[in-house]
Amino acid sequence: MFKFNKTYFILSLLIFFIEVLIALYINDKIVRPYIGDVLVVILLYCFVKAFMDVKVVQTAIFVLLFAFLVETLQYLNIVEKLGLNHSKIARTIIGTSFEWIDLIAYTFGILLVILVEKFRIKKE
Repeated sequence: MFKFNKTYFILSLLIFFIEVLIALYINDKIVRPYIGDVLVVILLYCFVKAFMDVKVVQTAIFVLLFAFLVETLQYLNIVEKLGLNHSKIARTIIGTSFEWIDLIAYTFGILLVILVEKFRIKKE
């Protein structure tokens, strides 16, 4: 079950770097709120696959449910309730505002992962 995959690890580092750049330098109405949310589930998927040899759909569903959980915690104002509202890092990583459309972005990101993985597996 535990198996290091260099390709997924490099992909997760690359996507993490892109996410940091988006968080630091982009403040628009499309890339930061929506593309960032699509990318974050792809990042989480690649990170899990970098260390675990698990099936595509199982991993994708796990990541999607985790993203939904985090969004639900945003709805419940978890950052404030934990006393982390003054922490820029906590506010950036966990988030502070619930948006229904984020759930759609996460779902789209996971569907993209499944589609790419199906083509990759079929090609092999």
